[in-house]
Amino acid sequence: MILEPDRNVWRTAPAGRAAVLVDGADYFAAVRQAMIKAERSIMIAGWDIHSKTRLVGASGEADDGYPPLLAEFLARLVVERPQLQISLLLWDFSVLYATERDPFPTLALRWSTPDQIKFCLDDCVPVGSSQHQKLVVVDDKIAFSGGLDITQRRWDTSRHDLDDPHRIDPDGKPYAPFHDVQMVVDGEAAQALGELLRDRWACAAYENVRAVTTEGDPWPDHVTPDFTDVEIGIARTQPRYEGQIDVREVQRLFLDSIDAAERSIYIENQYLTVAAVAERLARRLREKPELELLIVAPQSHDSWLEAHSMRAGRIAFKRKVTEAGGDRVHLVYPKVSDGERNAATMVHAKVMVVDDKFLRVGSANLNNRSMGTDTECDLVIEAKTDAERAQIAHVRNRLVGDHCGATADEVAAALKEAGGSLVAVSRTLSRNGHSLEPIHDIPEGTEELDTVFQSVADPEKPIGAEQFVSNMTGGIVPVRHISTVVKVVAAGLVMLALALVWRYVPLARPDEVRAAFASINGNTAAPFIVVGAFVVAGFVFFPVTVLIAATAAAFGPWLGFGYATAGALASALAVYAIGAAIGKRPLRNFLGPRLNRVRQRVARRGVITIAAVRLVPVAPFTVVNLVAGASGIPVLEYLAGTMLGMLPGLVMISAVGHQIARIMTAPTPTDFALLAAVVTCWIAVSIGVQALVSRYSTGRS
Repeated sequence: MILEPDRNVWRTAPAGRAAVLVDGADYFAAVRQAMIKAERSIMIAGWDIHSKTRLVGASGEADDGYPPLLAEFLARLVVERPQLQISLLLWDFSVLYATERDPFPTLALRWSTPDQIKFCLDDCVPVGSSQHQKLVVVDDKIAFSGGLDITQRRWDTSRHDLDDPHRIDPDGKPYAPFHDVQMVVDGEAAQALGELLRDRWACAAYENVRAVTTEGDPWPDHVTPDFTDVEIGIARTQPRYEGQIDVREVQRLFLDSIDAAERSIYIENQYLTVAAVAERLARRLREKPELELLIVAPQSHDSWLEAHSMRAGRIAFKRKVTEAGGDRVHLVYPKVSDGERNAATMVHAKVMVVDDKFLRVGSANLNNRSMGTDTECDLVIEAKTDAERAQIAHVRNRLVGDHCGATADEVAAALKEAGGSLVAVSRTLSRNGHSLEPIHDIPEGTEELDTVFQSVADPEKPIGAEQFVSNMTGGIVPVRHISTVVKVVAAGLVMLALALVWRYVPLARPDEVRAAFASINGNTAAPFIVVGAFVVAGFVFFPVTVLIAATAAAFGPWLGFGYATAGALASALAVYAIGAAIGKRPLRNFLGPRLNRVRQRVARRGVITIAAVRLVPVAPFTVVNLVAGASGIPVLEYLAGTMLGMLPGLVMISAVGHQIARIMTAPTPTDFALLAAVVTCWIAVSIGVQALVSRYSTGRS
């Protein structure tokens, strides 16, 4: 047996039905039908979710009376079924991917949909990691997992027609043929995936979503199960973060399944960079002279960053396995031809089939990120009966046929004629303009540069900022608080960067605020004007630090400190009052589920805890004020904690008020050095207070 719970899989769970869905049209049609049947709950988690995804099947049209676009489709469902709750969890993505994503997901998925649709950006991963699982759970009865996000540029049929008019993005632009795979399961396996998704929601949104019980069966009518009464293994990757432990089941399962291979290994994957997997494949190829390896991957990588970060890894991967297996190794891409025109199908699937006894469909790429940096979820079937082995072989043949323009039965016949050689079939079988062609990655003489890019874009573990801070503080900051400390350090560095930006970038700068304040210096109404400016700024989310710095620069250290202190407290109190008037529920509807994280921290009664929230930037100044008011914190405790928490920053910024003014106009190296020293002290005080609060809280619990 390959599967070992708590080692290479999280657990195994029975499913009455399981099916493999090949390509986006198949998956979108199935998940659409399942959601139409939903009674109580739909939960979706993804690396990406796009509000304008056309959630339609092979026809490219919505023929069930519901809107085709995702956001409108979900909105219609909850209008018809007020008891239905929908939770959407989207990775809080890096700016590097901004051009590929819904530019305003919060506007599109939270503010433009009914209250029963909850939307949360998932930042519950370490610095440099991403939430990469692609899960949909309906009523805890059925669940989908695999490589497909419900987003743009994913839809295609298994025909991969070059001129399919429905293969366009939300802007109406066509894109290349696209291949991916998803699995759908029911029973206890679906319940387990529901538990996994609820845990992610709890981490990101700081709230619990209960499992539901319903009478209906949301299994899509048109989907015929490939397997019945089968055991499903669930393998995960989870980087260590706050209370979550490091989980590397995905990597162990790759290695263990390779060790069990006898005749063939079939892989579909977007990336190939994991040296440990290449070495294990090479070792098994040497141990088993009859073993063949067929890998289907993209012809090339789309973006410049991917090309330079992943190409060197794929070249090294191929070299290792080819040296061990020779002609028994074939690395190919799917090509679609129509006369003189042709295109390479984009391979986004994450599939592995070992002989006829092991089938794996999931979200994990064969890159370093998926082994330990990003969250992943793979579903696995290990055959226990002849019927299951036959079905695994059938699924593999269907996938090969997808690329060769043939049916699963035609692939089976070709395999029989080729003496069971999967590689031979991949070299010769070509129907309906489809074929598998060799990949030839040509080194471009930038291997050293590519290695640098790979270390950043494809790390084996998170970049380690948390551990760095822990080491710097001698381990006094508990792991669960490190992420906020990292934010403090980042905030300090941003202050230094802003000083340079304000001086050299021609924007509407804080020196203009300083100039406005300086123009009223000596005016008897100056204190009231400054305090009023702070209050107004709090209403429009203007950064309070900028106002403090401008006040210190305009009025000097003593008056600046007094005015800034009065203004900050007045602003905090005014916005606090608005939060108290609004209440928790409307505020949550406006700011989303992640508000729970802020509310949980500020709602812990006690001046010291409130001061720590001020020191450690868990949220913008205005948001903390709103949440504090809505949470019913006593106003005197809140003002005392706010004063204590802001005091170090107020004192330090006021003390270098004239230096701040010179930095904005005519800076010297000494000014920057002094500012750097102040920022360093601020960071040190913030970390020290956070450590004190951590110990204080631990002692009370």
